[in-house]
Amino acid sequence: MKYDVCIIGSGAGAGPVAYELSRAGKKVVVLEKGSFYKEENFSKDEIAFCRRSIVTPKLKDEYHLIEDKVDGKWQATPTWKSGWDFWNGNIVGGSSNFMSGLFHRLHPDDFRLKSRFGEIDGANITDWPISYEEMEPYYEKVERVVGVSGKVVPHRYQQPRSTKDFPYPATEEQPVSKLIDQTCKAMQIDVIKTPRAIMSVPKEDRSACYYSNYCGSYGCSSGAKGSARAALLQPALKTGNLTIKTGHHVKQLEVDAKGRVRAAKCVHEGKETEIEADLFVVAAQAIETSRLLLNSRSKQFPDGLANNSGQVGKNMLFSAGGVVSGDLDEKVLSPKALFAEGLFVNRTIKAWYFLDEKTKGGISEALWEHANPILRANRSKWSDGGILWGEKLQDKLLERFTKKRNLQFEIFNDWLPNDDCFVTVDEKYRDKYGMPVAKLRIGSHPQNEKIGNILAQKTVKVLEKIGATNIQISIGPYPPQNLQAGGCRFGNDPKTSVLDKNCRAHEVPNLYITDGSFMPTGGSVPYTWTIYANAFRVADVILTV
Repeated sequence: MKYDVCIIGSGAGAGPVAYELSRAGKKVVVLEKGSFYKEENFSKDEIAFCRRSIVTPKLKDEYHLIEDKVDGKWQATPTWKSGWDFWNGNIVGGSSNFMSGLFHRLHPDDFRLKSRFGEIDGANITDWPISYEEMEPYYEKVERVVGVSGKVVPHRYQQPRSTKDFPYPATEEQPVSKLIDQTCKAMQIDVIKTPRAIMSVPKEDRSACYYSNYCGSYGCSSGAKGSARAALLQPALKTGNLTIKTGHHVKQLEVDAKGRVRAAKCVHEGKETEIEADLFVVAAQAIETSRLLLNSRSKQFPDGLANNSGQVGKNMLFSAGGVVSGDLDEKVLSPKALFAEGLFVNRTIKAWYFLDEKTKGGISEALWEHANPILRANRSKWSDGGILWGEKLQDKLLERFTKKRNLQFEIFNDWLPNDDCFVTVDEKYRDKYGMPVAKLRIGSHPQNEKIGNILAQKTVKVLEKIGATNIQISIGPYPPQNLQAGGCRFGNDPKTSVLDKNCRAHEVPNLYITDGSFMPTGGSVPYTWTIYANAFRVADVILTV
C-alpha cells in the first residue's frame, strides 16, 4: 500500500501531524522501531524503567559516539563503553511518555534572540523565521487537545495569550508550594504556578492524575500525562485512517530521479522492507533525525538527504543549566506536610528570565528529588570520608527517608548553538542494522555555564531564606540527554538552514521535519510544548499543500 503520508517517529513532533492529517481523511502511516505500550503496560518499577531501561535499545546493539574534549583534543567514545545513554524512550509516543510534563511557552523575545540581544562571540544565534504571534494559536491548541492544567499568574515576563486561562484547573499541590510562595513574595521575586501537561480532571478516554509520586521517567498508567500516544495517537487510530507500524527501524530515505522521497527503507523482524508515500515527515528526535538524513545518501544528495548546504546536523541544541538543591526538615515544615506524597510542587521562578536589557537569563523549576528509592538510597551511601557501611549507613538512610526531604530547583537557560556542537555519522562504527551511528560533539559555549551559575546563586538565596540546609549546586558544561533540538534549523536562506519557515526541506519538496530539529535557538524552558505547537502548525500547512 502507498500512503498519503509516512511519519518516521511517534513522539511530540509526530503525534500532532498524525492526529490532524488522519482526522482530515489522509491515509497516514507512523513508523516506530519500538513497541506499543498502553496504560496497562506501564508500572512504577524503578528497576525496569530506570535501572535497566527496558524501553530503549541495548547499547551494544545501538549506540552513539560522543565527542568530548580530553587534554584539549576531541576524543570520541562509544556510549556502550561510557554508559552515557542518549536514547529517551523508543516506544509509541517516544520520550513524551516519560516527561514530567513541565510546560512553558517560549517568550516572544526567544523568537528574535539575535535582534533582541545581539551577537555573542562564538555562538551561532539567529532569529526565527516566524514570530511568537504565529505560534500562539498552536500553543493554545496544545492546551486544549493535549491537555495542559494550570492557572495563569500575571508576571513581568508573561507571554501574550489568546485565552484568559488554561482550559483545565491546576494539578494539586504539595504544602511546600505555599512556603515557596511566601518566601518569594518576601524577596519580591516572581513565582508562578507551573503549567503541566497532566490532566487534573478526566478527558475523553483519559483518567485524571492519581498522584502516584512517580511521574518523570515513568509512563502514565492513567492516561493523565499528555504523551503523544495517549493524547493524540490513540484517539487518531479511531479514525481508521492511521496505521502504526511498530518494530520498524528506518535505515534510509530513498529518493526518485526528481529528488523527491520515494520510500522509507526499513528493517522489520530482520528483513528489509519499503514503505511508500506521497509525503514524508521525519520526527525521530534531533540526533537520530540528523543521522537518518546523513545516512540517506544518493546521487542527488551525496552528503546526505537535504544536505547540499552542509547544514544537516549543525547547531545542535540541548538545555543548559543544572540543579540547585537543599534539605528541608521538621524545623521548616511539619512531618505531615513534608512527607505528603504524590502532590506536585508546581512552582517556577521566572523573575530572572532576562537578567538585564542585554543578557538573557532563565528559569528555576521547583520539585522534590526524584521519588526513586533505589536512587535515593544509593546516593546516601557517600560521606566525606568515602563510602558508609553498617550502622552509619543505616542511620543515614533512616534520616534520609523519614527526617529530611530534598527540595530541588532545576535551572533552565539557553544552550547557545555553536560550531562545536553537531552531529555527523561515523563509517567505522555501525549499529546492529549495519548503519553508521551518530557521532555527537558536545561542545558547550562558555556563556551557558556563566548564566547557569548566576541563576544558581540567585536560587541559593531562595533556599537559604526557606531554611534549607546542605545546599548543593551542580552546574556544568555537559548536556542533558533528554532535551534535544537543532540539527535541521529552519530559516529563509537555503544556504544557512535546512528547512523553510514551514519546516519543509528547502531541497526536497515532499519532506518535512517536525521534531525539535527545526529550532535554531531553544529558549530557557523545556522544549516539548513548542515542539507540539509547531507540529500542529506544520500539520495545518500540509493540509493546504
